[in-house]
Formats: sequence, C-alpha cells, structure tokens
Amino acid sequence: MLQVVKNQWSNWSGFVTAQPQSLARPDNQDDLSAIIKTAPGPIRIAGTGHSFTRLVQSEGTIVSLDNFQGLIAHDPQKLQATVGAGTKIGPMTKLLNAVGQALPNMGDIDTQAFGGALGTSTHGSGATLGAYPTLLEAIQITDGRGAVRDFNRAANPDAINAMGVSLGAFGAVTQVTIRNIASYRLRRRRWTEPLARVLDRFDSIMTAQRSVEFFYIPFSGRVIMLTSEITDAATTTRPADTDNEAVATLRTLRNYLKRMPWLRKSLIGSAIAKLPLEDYVGVWLNVYASERNVKFNEMEYHLPIEEGPKALREIITLLETRFPEVYFPIEVRVVAPDDIWLSPFYQRPSCSIAIHHGMPEDPLPFFAAAEPIFRKYGGRPHWGKMHNLTAKELSTIYPRWNDAMEVRREMDPHNRFVSPYMARLLGVDL
Repeated sequence: MLQVVKNQWSNWSGFVTAQPQSLARPDNQDDLSAIIKTAPGPIRIAGTGHSFTRLVQSEGTIVSLDNFQGLIAHDPQKLQATVGAGTKIGPMTKLLNAVGQALPNMGDIDTQAFGGALGTSTHGSGATLGAYPTLLEAIQITDGRGAVRDFNRAANPDAINAMGVSLGAFGAVTQVTIRNIASYRLRRRRWTEPLARVLDRFDSIMTAQRSVEFFYIPFSGRVIMLTSEITDAATTTRPADTDNEAVATLRTLRNYLKRMPWLRKSLIGSAIAKLPLEDYVGVWLNVYASERNVKFNEMEYHLPIEEGPKALREIITLLETRFPEVYFPIEVRVVAPDDIWLSPFYQRPSCSIAIHHGMPEDPLPFFAAAEPIFRKYGGRPHWGKMHNLTAKELSTIYPRWNDAMEVRREMDPHNRFVSPYMARLLGVDL
C-alpha cells in the first residue's frame, strides 16, 4: 500500500534533495497502478539515488520499486533472464551467476537499481561493448494511466528502442528481460602510462582489447590504465582496493600544496609512476566494480570517439590552469554504438569523459566551464550526470528525438511522470 513518510529524499552525493508530499513503496503491481492513478503528482521513480541530475526530484510523489526485485525467470538455452527493475546490480550479478549467466560488461559501480541504470544508459568500457540498454529483450512498464504494458524486441522493436533509455518519462519500468552471455572469468590488469603517449595513440590503445579505460590523475601527467580480457585461467587473489584512500591522499596534497603547484605536480607524478602493476583473474562479477565511499558530483559527456583526445586535452588544460582545487581523477572510457533513440551512443562509437568534484565543494563553476568544450566536440550528456541542456539543445543532437517524444506522449498523455525538471528536459508544456 501507499506509505507516506514525512522526510526528505536526497541523491547519493546529497547535492539533489526533494521534499515530496509522498514517498511511496508499493508492495505489488496493483499498489503501483493505484499510486500512478491517484497519488499527488508529479510521480518520479527512485532507485538508489546514483544520478547526479534532478531526474527523481519531485514535490509530488517519489516511488521506490524496492519491492520489485529478484530473478523472475531465466532461459538457459537463450541465456536470457527476467529481473525486477528494482533489483540492485550487485545482488543481480550473484543471481545471474548462480544460473550460469553473466552481464557482458559492467560499469565501475554496482549499487544502482538496474532499472535506473537502464533508464540513464549506464555503461562500462569497451569498443565492442554497449551500454546496459543494449541487453534489452523485453520491458514491462506501467504507463501514465496505471495500465501494465508489455513490449518485446521481436514484436515491438521500435518500442524497445524508444523506451530503452527511458529517464523514467514513459512510465514505471517494473521488470525487464535481458540477453546475457555464459559466466566467465576476467584477467584484470592495471599499470601507468604517460598521458601524452596515450593521447597520441588513443584509438589503437582504446580499441586493442575487449575492455580498456583509464583515469587521468590531475597534475600528474600520467594515467592509470585498466584492461579486462576474458580468460580460462584460474582465479587469483584480487589486490586490496585502495581507490578511496588514493582519492583522500590527492585531496590532502591539494590542501597542503595549493601555493606550490610545481611541488604538487612533482609529488603526484612521481607517486603515480611508481604504482605497482596489478594483474589478477577473477569471476566476472568480482572484477568490474569497486567501492566508491568518497562522495563526489560528476559530469560526463559522450563524444564521437575520434574527438575524445582533443576534448580531453582541453579539459585537462582547463582544470590545471583555472581550477587547481579539483583533485578527483578524470575517467575515460569507450562505448559501442547502438540504435536506442535516446541513448547517448546512438549510432556512433563513443568516447566518454567523466569529470568529478569532491563533496561538499561546489562543482558548478568547473562543470560550467567544461561543458562548452564537451559541446564543441559534439558531446551528448550522460542522462544521470550533471549537465545544463534542455529540450532545445537535446532535440538537435538526437536524430530520433521527435519520435521518442511521440511515444512518450502516448505512454503518459496526462504527464503524470513530468516534473518541472523533466518538462524542461523534454520540452513539455505543463
């Protein structure tokens, strides 16, 4: 039933907050349909709050799908599985692995609700590997009338492509069927390289292996490379995860060496160059993700892959000349193209560049200065990361934008899922 709780909702970083009239956690489909029909609007669907934009923010009703979790069915021949959209990625990987299935790729955080990761086109890295929505075979969604709608790729390919990246704007996705691969092991390697070498050979380096990504450490002149390849080798011990401690160290160096940038660069560059090689083998679900306990805010843009090095050079120059207070690494990944209408990777191989700023410091000046660089090189924003685009700009960079909006109007004719933020994002007159 509808549960009303008089408290505040916030996202993971704490930067986005809301004071809705209702926080609802429906027990079942009937409850969800009733909430959509009768609860104070606008209605927004919340996962675990790992989006940095105001996608969930609402003064009406925020709905949690925590009771729509678990493995519902699986097909061992087709290697497909149906899961509740509220299932968190970490637990979901264990459920899949137990039936011999695996996600082909993962991002570096596994705490999101899978429905939210789909709805924002969350991704890992790999020139031949798509974002999570590329796995979709079927969607069950409760539309703005409270009606349950079922779509599958075989019978309704346009519907899957229209709503594969949904932003919670087409309805409440309650369960999905995804196409997986057989469980596997990964060989994970980590080492450091000079930034200049990586940028000069960007395309060959980023496409040479199944999964390649890197982190540029501000003021170091060096990157930390990460690669993952499927292997038949036996598992080995995963090294201790020291990412959180490393970020804390970068913050400390920033604090103490603000007036000595030359010493900061020397110390950080020397330390990064001496990082030991990591090389281990693990079961897939134990390799991709890491804990992220140091809170931050994030902006990420997806650019044509050939534009990545040029944009990154400008972003780094911007950071190191105008924003020396930034200490968080810049994450760079590559993602395969897809045909999903609102996917940032629609019909083009992409380079993803993510910039971060640690909480509780204000990220907006740095992000506002970086965004024109991303835009200049044809970037499309990650839907769950901070950006300032509205429907006016978005409609020009998504070729199937108008088609997607037509489907949205049919699914939610009374704009039950349209908050003021969503109205500006989608171009809806409330």
